Amino acid sequence: MNSLPRLTRISASLALIFALAACGGKSEAPAAPPPPEVSIVTVTPAPLAVTNELPGRLESSRIAEVRARVAGIVLKRNFREGSDVKAGELLYQIDPAQFQANYNSANAAVERAEATLLQNQLKAKRYKPLVETNAISKQEYDDVVAAEKQAIADLASAKAARENARLSLGYANVTSPISGRIGRALVTEGALVGQNEATPLAVVQQIDPIYLNMTQSSTDILKLQRAMADGQLKSAGKGQIKITLVTEDGTEYPRAGKLLFSDLTVDETSGAVALRAEFPNPDRTLLPGMYVRARVEQAVNENALAVPQRAVMQTPAGSAVLVVDAENKVTSRPIKTGSSHDNSWIVESGLKAGDRVIVEGLQKVQPGAVVTPVPWKDPAAGNAPASEAAPAEKAAPADKADQPATK
Repeated sequence: MNSLPRLTRISASLALIFALAACGGKSEAPAAPPPPEVSIVTVTPAPLAVTNELPGRLESSRIAEVRARVAGIVLKRNFREGSDVKAGELLYQIDPAQFQANYNSANAAVERAEATLLQNQLKAKRYKPLVETNAISKQEYDDVVAAEKQAIADLASAKAARENARLSLGYANVTSPISGRIGRALVTEGALVGQNEATPLAVVQQIDPIYLNMTQSSTDILKLQRAMADGQLKSAGKGQIKITLVTEDGTEYPRAGKLLFSDLTVDETSGAVALRAEFPNPDRTLLPGMYVRARVEQAVNENALAVPQRAVMQTPAGSAVLVVDAENKVTSRPIKTGSSHDNSWIVESGLKAGDRVIVEGLQKVQPGAVVTPVPWKDPAAGNAPASEAAPAEKAAPADKADQPATK
């Protein structure tokens, strides 16, 4: 009889426990997630070089085509193909027998002319006092004086013929006109060269230093000149233009070059202006004919604003960045970019000094969201903030502003 009330009391206790548990669960709401963390850079004006990236091709600073200047049979080749040679070094030896004989004959003719001149000089010396005393006629004396002058002319002619024979004998030894690297041999021993034309024998090229021939659009040059005239840019200064060479595989050449000249004439077919730079090439790593790119620092922007390329997004309306305001709220900002510098875009409009631009975490936020900003660490700058990283010399043409940027 007591079992039923006892069961009722147990059931009531369990119901009370479940009710209290249910009430406690409803009173504890889940906590809101914290604002997402994003990496930012603070835009700071800094002097940056205005660098244009130009295509170019390498060319030897000096090229000498070694040719046979006299006709004859090649007896010997005295160089190794592809080696470095010095100016005046013997390259080929042409059979000198005929030229030696001609020189000996010309030398004998000189000695004969000298003897004839001596004879006429002595005769004129003896006749001079005789004509003064009328011992001989004046006509005879004039004939002796004329013979002396003729002998002088004959001696001069003989000496000229001997000099010509000496030059021909010297041309039998073909030497290098310049110092440089010689290519393949164009003739072999036993070949007849110089017959009716100057036969090519080899080519010597000087590649240290080496020239870089570049072209730049006349439109880009006019823009640069207008910007400097308006005070937006400052000239890099005469002799201060720095040029960096980048090979086809993207490797930056460790030695800087210098600009030699910029042509005054615009090519009618391409609308471009030719420029030439000179690079030291002691290791002979740069070879003539190689296609390369050159980064030319042509001016300085003393108050440039730059943002990392990964911070710039491409939208249907153009380039844009996400900016964090004073309340840590995200807003989208359209910008206009110019050339690139050290993996950053130079911002021409849309940003001002002090703006905080999101670099990392773009996928986690949308305009209007509240975020937690932290300084961005640039891996390429040794974990230093991007705004404090030292500027490097990397550039792209100004018309690349409309190209997609790295996010």
